[in-house]
Amino acid sequence: MINRELIRIKTVQLVYAYYQNGDKNLDTAEKELFFSLSKAYDLYNHLLALIVAVTREYSRRLEVLRAKARREHTPEPSAKLALNRFALQLEENKQLLEFTEREKYPWSETPEFVGKLLDMIEQSQIYKDYVADAADDYSSDRELWRKLYRSLIQDNEDLDQVLEEQSLYWNDDKEVVDTFVLKTIKRFDEKSGPQQQLLPEYDSEEERDYARKLFRAAIMNADDYQRYMSDASANWDFSRLAYMDVIIMQIALAEMLTFSSIPLAVTINEYVELAKVYSTPRSAGYINGMLDAIARHLIRHGRLLKQISSPQS
Repeated sequence: MINRELIRIKTVQLVYAYYQNGDKNLDTAEKELFFSLSKAYDLYNHLLALIVAVTREYSRRLEVLRAKARREHTPEPSAKLALNRFALQLEENKQLLEFTEREKYPWSETPEFVGKLLDMIEQSQIYKDYVADAADDYSSDRELWRKLYRSLIQDNEDLDQVLEEQSLYWNDDKEVVDTFVLKTIKRFDEKSGPQQQLLPEYDSEEERDYARKLFRAAIMNADDYQRYMSDASANWDFSRLAYMDVIIMQIALAEMLTFSSIPLAVTINEYVELAKVYSTPRSAGYINGMLDAIARHLIRHGRLLKQISSPQS
């Protein structure tokens, strides 16, 4: 699950923190990087567990409303959401159960948010169409939660606030983690039952190795990388650059020079995008030009054995 996009984000954050902290211990900083990445995987499980929490709350409400309907001799409410096959399969998932048994912030501790989210679901057209639909199968149950997640969970300010209170790491992670939750919903198979595999924390040891090498190279070769920046910014006062710009370019250069299989265009594009999020409004254009100039200089002098090419659309 933890991919290079997330690793780049975390590396920018942790290299910046490394220089801000007085105790510049590389081993300690590397442990913090991997802890931060593990928290992203916790968030992935935590958001899957939210679907279970909402379904349980609906079942609780259903019993209350059923009892009221019997007393008042009125039609009973739909039980379709409580019997949603995808949500029930997720509730029984072996891997998710292992996570929830040790979870530090169970959704049972935030009943107000879970209840409010359920209110939004019941008021949504997606839910109303689901209840009215004659289709009653696993695919429609799974599709309901994919639609609900995209429309009510993926961009939810109340949820962002809850996550920020639960962990300082999670708000920066959510946008990327959302894509993995949606991918997981889509790949669930009824036949797999409780044994359905969730996404692994790392797809391979190669990704873990990429994180370690990128982080260490960015810090251990900082003097060389900053000299390249200084030389390329002849018409600029290097000391007046935004500090985050320096950090982003430093890590981009570490990736360029450490990983021969990653095309230059990919590296430059990825760090320009990070600059749009983490630095000043003008930083992206400046970083794009600087990295291109540095790469061309390194290629001319035989220090970088790659080719400059435009990113594919």
